[in-house]
Amino acid sequence: MYKEILPNLYLIEIPLPNNPLKSLNSYVIKGPERNLIIDTGMNRKECSEVIHLSLQELDVRLENTDFFITHMHSDHSGLVGAMATDTSKVYCSRPDADVILGKESWDKILAGARAHGFPEEELKTILDKHPGYKYAPRGDIKFDIVQDGDEIVAGDYRFVCVSTPGHTRGHMCLYEPDKKVLVSGDHILADITPNISLFVPGEENPLEDYLANLDKVYQMDIELVLPGHRSLIYDVRKRIDELKRHHRERAEEILAILRKGSASAYQIASQMKWDIDCRTWEEFPTAQKWFATGEAIAHLRYLRGQA
Repeated sequence: MYKEILPNLYLIEIPLPNNPLKSLNSYVIKGPERNLIIDTGMNRKECSEVIHLSLQELDVRLENTDFFITHMHSDHSGLVGAMATDTSKVYCSRPDADVILGKESWDKILAGARAHGFPEEELKTILDKHPGYKYAPRGDIKFDIVQDGDEIVAGDYRFVCVSTPGHTRGHMCLYEPDKKVLVSGDHILADITPNISLFVPGEENPLEDYLANLDKVYQMDIELVLPGHRSLIYDVRKRIDELKRHHRERAEEILAILRKGSASAYQIASQMKWDIDCRTWEEFPTAQKWFATGEAIAHLRYLRGQA
């Protein structure tokens, strides 16, 4: 159920059924007085059972435990509302806390998708199928807002908050400078590339932010990255180089598609190459079409900014 990565720092692999991500890496730091859980899994039975059983085996009591949410996506934040106690602190950035608390309207997001060609018949069902909506946190969560440079102490670990917008507007990593460890959430992943999406029209440029924050992390002294999914990373600069190359190739792919003629972001996404076990775009699950279209929009916004 769990394994020790470093002294008093444990990895719990939480299953994400029927999800291409497969599982979430939740990290638990045990301290003599307070514990810290970094990310929780989705608000669904399969996740709850695994994390609660693992915490029981680790002898971690929730009344002595605080939480750090790297970002608002439900696979990272879904259970925090059910797990946090009256004595728990729940750390999160302001932009992503606001989304979790429902201060961002899905109507605007759906309108943005509609404007970029997402079919109306699929939009009617997207909230029923979107994991971020179905398995989001429930309850009245009191967040302790953190900013870039803030410190969080858990046992023998003194983490520094590192603001890394891109994957979400308020994505936040944790860095332990003495141990040279970065908890990267979905900012840097080893086996897959983080989804960088945009739906709401405006001046935001999440891909530009993401690439800038890859450069920010590149300058840090890191020996081990603890990501939100899949394998641990021991050569972060090599992985950053790979991620930047991936996005250059994505941009070139979109430009090649546009040379054939004008197209909506949805149409562009349907012609891009995706690592998913479907023979045709029509076979893609609606939620995966959503993520693909959002990524196409983000790249189009980035290309416009580069023009």
